[in-house]
Amino acid sequence: MELEPRTTLIVAILVLFLGRFLNDRVAFFREYNIPEPVTGGLLASLLVGLVYWLTNLEINFHMGNRDMLLVVFFTTIGLSSRLDVLRKGGRMLVILLGLAVGYLMVQNLIGIGVASVAGKPPSLGLLAGSVSLSGGHGTAIAWAPTFAQHHGLPFAMEIGLACATFGLIFGGLVGGPIAHFLVWKHKLSTGGEGDLTIGFRYKEHEIIDVDGILRVLLVVAIAIGLGVHMNDLLESFGVMLPDFVACLFAGIILTNTVPHLLPKYQWPTGSRSLALVSDLSLGLFLSMSLMSLQLWMLADLAGPMLLLLLVQVVLIFSFTVFVVFRILGGTYEAAVMCAGYSGLALGATPTAIANMTAVTKSLGPAPRAFVVVPLVGAFFIDLANAMIINLLLHWFG
Repeated sequence: MELEPRTTLIVAILVLFLGRFLNDRVAFFREYNIPEPVTGGLLASLLVGLVYWLTNLEINFHMGNRDMLLVVFFTTIGLSSRLDVLRKGGRMLVILLGLAVGYLMVQNLIGIGVASVAGKPPSLGLLAGSVSLSGGHGTAIAWAPTFAQHHGLPFAMEIGLACATFGLIFGGLVGGPIAHFLVWKHKLSTGGEGDLTIGFRYKEHEIIDVDGILRVLLVVAIAIGLGVHMNDLLESFGVMLPDFVACLFAGIILTNTVPHLLPKYQWPTGSRSLALVSDLSLGLFLSMSLMSLQLWMLADLAGPMLLLLLVQVVLIFSFTVFVVFRILGGTYEAAVMCAGYSGLALGATPTAIANMTAVTKSLGPAPRAFVVVPLVGAFFIDLANAMIINLLLHWFG
């Protein structure tokens, strides 16, 4: 059964309402910082999976609106990224980027090692490593033909998508508990009473006027237009970037130039209206992503594949808690970045942001985290991942 765009959007809104309702009523979800779209989206995907198992009816959603929501969300992140905050977090950006790139190699070598011990080809461990976990569904789809045609994995597409689905689920489930554990174990001082980058605290209500929302929509539309034109220009020079990355940089450029050129204009950076639009676009994007998961694909992850992925979950938990947190300084903001990084290494950048949003809604703001993690995840990691995948295919292929 195919659901057209309008119905898909209606279902996504209901799923997000469900996640907000459950998080509002169940203290466990709030205490362990489970993102609202993950709570509602996983329950919805379980219901869709139950329908499939009982009736053999496959429900497919139209994902065109989801792609636009991703562009809007990353644009709002760019519009929230002031250079003074980025300068303060510049050291953290370099450190986290170095750790993330190094972990790509570790993630793949562990995957290759587990696959070899289980008597499977090394290419399977690589496919179930950074290709589908750190890379997500998009990278898995892009690389699957190469693994199928040249590396002895005829069902590479199905395996890659199943592993990416597993990573998206667990990436949204482990980040919040990691931050909760770090804050509790190290008795960290949390973020205080400042404004959040995305969304609002639980039980917090704020009046947002029409003018504020209109300013945000105007600025977001201009930034997206600038990002699209920037991307067209880069493509003419042979540089290919996803639209959302170009729009992220367009937002950063605008938010660090226009307020200085037009000081009397009420630029929306730091406003509740921008935080609302950011939260809404991220929530609907993840709700669509999770409610459309075909969980029956995970049934194929039996034996060695499931073992390999569970090892990856344990590995990222250990690496984040014992290495990333300490090297980033052992602060509350480092704990928030750990929540984001674990979602990034297992799932995708939006999952990372959702993890950090859930933490800050409970414990307080961490503005540098929302600049550093998106820049690492939305651009640098994809470039590094492509080079490492090519290198390891050459070594083990």
